[in-house]
This record gives sequence, structure tokens and C-alpha cells, in this order.
Amino acid sequence: MFKGKKIVVVMPAYNAAKTLRKTYEEVMAQEIVDLVIIVDDKSSDETVKIAKEFKKAIIHTHAENIGYGGNQKSCYRLALENKGDIIIMVHPDYQYTPKLIPAMSSMIGNGLYDCVLGSRILGGYALKGGMPVYKYIANRFLTLVENLFTGAKLSEYHTGYRAFSKKLLEKIPFNQNSDDFIFDNQMLAQVLWSDYTIAEVSCPTKYFPEASSINFKKSVSYGFGCIFTAIQFRLSKMHIISPKLFLF
Repeated sequence: MFKGKKIVVVMPAYNAAKTLRKTYEEVMAQEIVDLVIIVDDKSSDETVKIAKEFKKAIIHTHAENIGYGGNQKSCYRLALENKGDIIIMVHPDYQYTPKLIPAMSSMIGNGLYDCVLGSRILGGYALKGGMPVYKYIANRFLTLVENLFTGAKLSEYHTGYRAFSKKLLEKIPFNQNSDDFIFDNQMLAQVLWSDYTIAEVSCPTKYFPEASSINFKKSVSYGFGCIFTAIQFRLSKMHIISPKLFLF
């Protein structure tokens, strides 16, 4: 709890057996987390078996693999059903440190923001943490384009470390978004469309073999998807098109 607000951490999991326990233990070490929701997207390893050993966790499994975006939809739906006031997504691959949970929670719990991102770019942590140079360059290029079209000034749009207020998640029609990786980008576009201010905190990250990462082909597809979403945002603001992404 933070000032009477229930804090729920959601973990979209897929083959995270090697890092799940360490991530969960560090999440619970923050002491303010009331509940962890782990959604497994049809893993082929022991992710579910390990998750079932955790005391303060709800485990939800998909019968079929539906994708990263589809996994998040389940995460947020379950978080709202369990009356979470502050919902924080932490990847179970231990790439993002759970030690920022109290800081992110306080920014929402004190009524300052409804969306907080853990940025790998602020503070120069991306390359220091081992982000491949080509991914860093792509991140910076896409962020530049997206800021240009949305009018925002974010340091990055591609972090998987995100915190939301209950009010915001109830307003954003995230179920309309893609089940693929572009879900993340579409959701931030919807937050900006609703005129919410997005806060960022500097987040140390780690890149290592067990950390999840999408392949080059999917990265290219994701990149084009980001640009397309940004263009849709600008054309919608100009009342030229009306995609369902922003019909709310």
C-alpha cells in the first residue's frame, strides 16, 4: 500500500524460469507491493511451476500463445479486477530493477502523474547496461520521429517498465490494441491522446543472455509500426482520419 492505495505488480511472462524468482523476490523486497499477478503466455519451460511457489501471487495461464500485447491485456484486466489502484508492469526477465517501484508508486500515489515510465535513456544507462548499439540507434531515431508527430518530449517510448493509475487504465481502451509488441507504443499514444502527462524516471537496465529480446525481423516490423502509430496520431489530431485506436 501507498497512502491507502493498493499496489499491484503485473508480470507478462514467457519462458522466464531462469529469472522469475529473482525478479519476484526483489519486487516483494520493496515492501509496499500488495499483489503480484503473473500471466504466462504458454511457456515451454518451468515458469508456471516456479510461479506457483510464490505466496503473494496470482497465476494466470494462457491456453495458447497470444503474444506480448495480448499478455499485457490479461495483466491489466486482472489488475483492475483485483482492485489495484497503482498498477506497475515489471518484466520477469530482470532487465529492469524492481527497486524503482516505490519511486514510481509515489509519483502516482501523490496525484502528480497517472503514467510513469522507467527510462533506459535518461542517465545514459542503455549502453552502459549492454544495449546493442544498433538497438540504441533505432531507439533514438524512433523516439525522435514519435516526439515530432505526437508533440511529446519523452526520452523513449520503448521501455517495458511502466506504471499506471487505475483511473488511466479504466479510460484507455487498451483491449483494442495489437496483441503484438506494438501494443506498448499504441498504449502510450492513447495516453498522450487523452492529454495525460507522462513522467519518466532514470532506470538502470541489464542486458544478458536470459533477458528477453525480440529478433531482428520483429524489430523491423515493430519500428515501422511505431512510425505508423505516430502518423495516425498526428492525422487524427488534424481530423483527417479516425482510427479506432483513438475513438474514445
